[in-house]
Amino acid sequence: MDVDLRFFATFREAVGDKERTRTVADDATIGDVLAALEADYGGLEGQLLEDGSIRPQLSVLKNGRNVVHMAGVETALEDGDVVSVFPPVAGG
Repeated sequence: MDVDLRFFATFREAVGDKERTRTVADDATIGDVLAALEADYGGLEGQLLEDGSIRPQLSVLKNGRNVVHMAGVETALEDGDVVSVFPPVAGG
């Protein structure tokens, strides 16, 4: 199945694009996708996951809803889902 991935700020720079479509296994989870992104893009290594969980202050949305309010890294994906990854934001 295919999911659309959207990247923002420094993550966009690391990937080299603001949006990518990725083919994943039918039973893929958010955690699977984040781990694959860290493996595929050196600039993302260690930036998405920490001890098997989504790094603190990182926002990962599935179809506009934060996966923290779903099943976190175990959130199941479906064909056509949109996954948005936002780095921590500092400043004021």
